[in-house]
Amino acid sequence: MQTLLQSAMLVPALVPASIPSPDWSGFDIPLPWGTLRIHAYALCILAGIVVGLWLTSVRWAKRGAPEGSVWDIVVWAIPFGIIGGRLYHVVSSPDAYFGPGFDGTGDLSLIPQIQRGGLGIWGAVVLGAVGAWIGCRRSGVKLSAFVDAAAPGLLLAQAVGRWGNYFNQELFGGPTTLPWGLQIDADNPNFPAGTPADTLFHPTFLYESLWNLAGVVLLLALDRKFNFRRSRLFWLYAMYYTLGRVWIEAMRIDDAEQISLFGITTRLNVWTSIFVFLAALTAFILLGLKKRTEPDSVYLPGREPAEIEGAADSGTAGNAVRDTDPVVSDSESRDNLPDNQSGSRRAPVPTEEAEAAPAGPKPGPDATAAGSSGSTATGTAPEAGTTK
Repeated sequence: MQTLLQSAMLVPALVPASIPSPDWSGFDIPLPWGTLRIHAYALCILAGIVVGLWLTSVRWAKRGAPEGSVWDIVVWAIPFGIIGGRLYHVVSSPDAYFGPGFDGTGDLSLIPQIQRGGLGIWGAVVLGAVGAWIGCRRSGVKLSAFVDAAAPGLLLAQAVGRWGNYFNQELFGGPTTLPWGLQIDADNPNFPAGTPADTLFHPTFLYESLWNLAGVVLLLALDRKFNFRRSRLFWLYAMYYTLGRVWIEAMRIDDAEQISLFGITTRLNVWTSIFVFLAALTAFILLGLKKRTEPDSVYLPGREPAEIEGAADSGTAGNAVRDTDPVVSDSESRDNLPDNQSGSRRAPVPTEEAEAAPAGPKPGPDATAAGSSGSTATGTAPEAGTTK
């Protein structure tokens, strides 16, 4: 019993009372002209892209998309998304680049240095969608079908990429005494001035990562049950993400552009999330009310693949079989029709019996003349000459 009590007393000492600050942020690769710094932030973004593409490619293939088309699309979407994400970050946090109040004291050379951190998700989504549209048009598939397949993968990529903020020690929340509070190095430029060195902060990167992971599971479950199409799953993703982003963004204390609307002043990202949520909700409802006017296909109209060669061959073979059916002669067809006067069918022409009968004497001229006199006995068979 005493041993159990001692073990129980050791548990709090073994469980960390906070999330430690990272002691690693990347590594250097020596080059002939110097070194290349590989930042942990960039590795997290890259890892997020990899897992997101994996999930997207699996879902895209299950929808019957052409093989390899996912790569033809993302080769446009990823560069556009990175550029859009960086531009949105510069607009939403302009002080470092243009100076406070755009007084010109900022450093414009920092704008392309994305390894330092700073990618806004909404800029990435908007310009990434433009790149995806280009790739979809070139591949002959619908953008609406692709974004539905990519929605859970996009959320998964965000969940992994958010850990880059941890390694950069950035975008954390306000002070907290919770056991999962985040440690930030006191000499870090992002550490709030005038705050005690042992202050812990809300790990908003972790909150958003867990929120996104839960969203991946939710989107996959809802799509399995309701089979969303026409970009409705994408708009559901937008609603879910913005719903979490509002409360997570409100916890952050990093510098950001403040916007005043309706008498409320808050961060630009909060307002953006609110408006995107409302727009996504409207689109989701309207698309649900609209009836489907075209078959559920990932292909653009007129870009559907041709029928497989085997199916085409089988259709040709069927025609060939029909062509080999025995041809019915005109005389046999007439013989099977009802008689116009009596309503009874004419007797079939005894062709086989006529051919099997022994050859008799040829009819004379009188018989020939009699046969052509025009008076024919009812029920008599046609002349043998007409059946040859």
